[in-house]
Parts: sequence; structure tokens; C-alpha cells
Amino acid sequence: MKILMTGARGFLGSKLSASLTDAGHEAIGLTRGTATNPPSATWDPASGAIASGAVAGAEAVIHLAGENLGAGRWTTNRKRRFWDSRVGPTDKLSQFLAQQEKPPRILVVASAIGFYGDRGEEWLAESSSRGSGFLAELVDAWERASQPAASAGIRVVQMRFGLILSSDGGALGRMLLPFRLGLGGAMGSGSQYWSWVGIDDVIGAVHHALKTNALSGPVNVVAPNPVTQREFSRVLARVLHRPAFFGTPSWVLRIALGEMADEMLLSSARVRPAKLMASGHVFRDDGLASCLQRLLTARQTRLAQTA
Repeated sequence: MKILMTGARGFLGSKLSASLTDAGHEAIGLTRGTATNPPSATWDPASGAIASGAVAGAEAVIHLAGENLGAGRWTTNRKRRFWDSRVGPTDKLSQFLAQQEKPPRILVVASAIGFYGDRGEEWLAESSSRGSGFLAELVDAWERASQPAASAGIRVVQMRFGLILSSDGGALGRMLLPFRLGLGGAMGSGSQYWSWVGIDDVIGAVHHALKTNALSGPVNVVAPNPVTQREFSRVLARVLHRPAFFGTPSWVLRIALGEMADEMLLSSARVRPAKLMASGHVFRDDGLASCLQRLLTARQTRLAQTA
């Protein structure tokens, strides 16, 4: 396929772009401003317009662009940027694609399990209702912004990513130092569910979505076995051969991170990848311990090679 991708230089996009190229696809990154590093092309988030030479013949578009939700405290200004970098550009891009004489067949849009809000021990699938809070409202609006493309007959897949684990960045990268120092432990009560997924399964899920015509609408991209945050801490500490005694009280997290703490660290979402499993996707990592062990071994190997 000829595949266009926004956010191709980001944490996920860079890995996905390389994987698509390795699989024989033509992956073209869409960039704001002048495209200077091939393969890339220009797009305008304000209008959704993509350079005509790039959109011609494209079979799929993968839309990953958006302000990083986990990069720090959620100020009023940052929350506005979260919204403006997702909802408007997704709507404009969907409208632009819908207006093409020969639009792409597939639009894969990044989303998040934050849609479900804080739900305790309740099992959640794609059919579950929206939760409450800023993140749930943002994700709902973000997904609805892709409706113009769906109305035009484009198969739209909204991938609700869980906590993505990778050997070279993201949430796991931020956790490694305190855990290696023996300072890791439960956050808040530790009873909240974290629905995690390995980076290879995220990439595999996108490949699966591109080729599976029966897959559309919201799709939970999480491993089949979510764990509580306390269990996550215990497993990570065990893999690193460190203790996990130093929990962080909820009030400390709220002072340090404000609303972000409640919505991303202390919130509980026990999510099941119902659509992926029903459509035949096979997970590489369905157990947390084996996933972390493999990722951290790969990290050590890479660091040794660059030393």
C-alpha cells in the first residue's frame, strides 16, 4: 500500500513507519511546512489539505499527530493545546479525504482508553459507555471528528491505545530510574487497573487494522491481561531485581501533577481488546513479566552495542 502518516516522527510514528517500510509498504510522513526529508509530503492541520501529489493513489492514512498528554502538568493552556491539536485537525483531515474523487480506503486514527474514564474493576470493551472527566470528553470529541470520513465510505478505525510499553522511551522509560534505584512502588492505593500493551503489539495491531476489512470504529489496543498498578510495580521490580517498597501517596501525585495525576495515574480502566481478539489478532505479549523482560533485554543489548 501507499500509506500517508501524520506524526511519523513521534514516539510511535517513527517505529511504525519503519515497520511499514520493512513490510514492503510505501510509508510517506506528512509534515507541517515544507517537506524536505523524503519520503515525506506537506499537510496543513488547519485545513486538512495534503499535497496533491502525495494523496493521489494513497490507499490508507494513519493519523497519529497530537500534543503529548503525558509530558507534564495539565495547565489550562496545555489542555487547550491537547484539544486543538487533535479535534480540529482530525475533523479537517477527515473532511479533506471525504472530498477526494478517489479517497483512500482506510483511515486509522489514534485514540486512547481514556475514553472510559475511572471505572474501578469493571471490565470494559469497545461497546462500553463513555466515562467522565476531561480526558473522556477529549477522546470522545477526537473520535467523533473522524465521522466525515466514515460518512464518505472510508473505513475508519479509531485505535484506543492503552499504556504503551517500549524499550526506548514512553512511560516505561520514565519509570526505570526510580525502580532501578529501589524507589519504585505503588501509586496511590495501587488498586487501579493499568491496561498496558507492548510496542510490538501496537505496531502489529495497526498492521492488522490495515488488512482486516471487517474491523472499523473504536478498537481497544491493549494486552488481554491488564493488571493493577500495584502488581505492575511488583512485576517491574522483580524483573529489575529490585525491591518495590516506596509507594507514592495520591496527595503527593496530585500536588506534583494536578489533574493529570487523577486522570492518567490514579484512574482505573480494566480494558479488554474484544475486537482485536474477535478479528483474529494474535498478541506477541499477553503477559506483563515476559513483555518487560523482553523489552529490557533488548534495551540492554542496544545500549551495549552503542557503548
